[in-house]
Amino acid sequence: MTDREQLELLIHAGHPLISVVTHEEEYALSLVREVAFDLSRDLAGLGLWQWSVASGLRDGLVDTDKRLTTTENATVALAQLAQLPGRYVCVMLDLAPHLSDAKTLRYFRDAIRQCRQAGSHLVLIDYTDQLPSVITIEAARFEVSLPSESELDSIIREVVRRLHRREPIKVDLTRRQLQTIIRNLRGLTRRQAERIITEVILEDHRLDGTDINSILAAKRRTLDSGGLLEYVEAPVDLSEIGGLRRLKHWLTLRQQAMSDEAAKFGITAPRGVLMLGVQGAGKSLCAKAIATAWQRPLMRMDVGALYDKYIGESERRLRDALKQAES
Repeated sequence: MTDREQLELLIHAGHPLISVVTHEEEYALSLVREVAFDLSRDLAGLGLWQWSVASGLRDGLVDTDKRLTTTENATVALAQLAQLPGRYVCVMLDLAPHLSDAKTLRYFRDAIRQCRQAGSHLVLIDYTDQLPSVITIEAARFEVSLPSESELDSIIREVVRRLHRREPIKVDLTRRQLQTIIRNLRGLTRRQAERIITEVILEDHRLDGTDINSILAAKRRTLDSGGLLEYVEAPVDLSEIGGLRRLKHWLTLRQQAMSDEAAKFGITAPRGVLMLGVQGAGKSLCAKAIATAWQRPLMRMDVGALYDKYIGESERRLRDALKQAES
């Protein structure tokens, strides 16, 4: 199910409050616009609104000057929403921090109840999961997925076209090299992938096979800055580890299950390896050797960085880290 289909399902199911926690605000907002516009064609008179502390309450989900004055304050904006006639879809950007105010929280709970009765929808797009627990239990969560390979292909082509309009860009890629670049971008957000491709192209006004290592290095720097996942260099070979014959045999045997041909045949890839042992037994060395043998990146997750004081934030960070690793 695509992101758009999932969002459509939540709205058609009648959820009065939908919570989106993401760093890809622009992408999430475009999804809501598309779904809301389609819904407005079927429902005459459906209002479309957007609120942020910078622009206040604005009529329509596009940049217009049709705004309600003095609605930059969240409490005032919620009071105005309560007076709107008919059904509406309202996107509220970064509202969560404002709900620490008791008055704003009360107005927001009233707005949820009115939306449930009228068939309206509030969509919260926040960069962090700071919703009060009383709001969390009311909200239907919508998680923005990481870009697929086809999306990444489109992002690369769009970046090349955009830069080529400014000055000539030379592209010299085989299909296999392009697929390698796309695979190296997996696990990044749309904005991160776009930024890395832009930087690599602007270095020499080219995109070719020599940029593959630069893209991988940029991805490592990007993930390292996130604090949860850290790339680990893994130059160790299995031949450098003594003993462990059963592990080596299993790794060699199961490596074939990682290929696209095995997936098409219906063979599932191995999910993981659990290694237990005393300190100095070679567990970390084995992990590096496995990454080298299977030609896969090795990433280390800092479990301590997962925990956060807000309810649900630690779980979301774990989901994000696993999503990046699986990509």
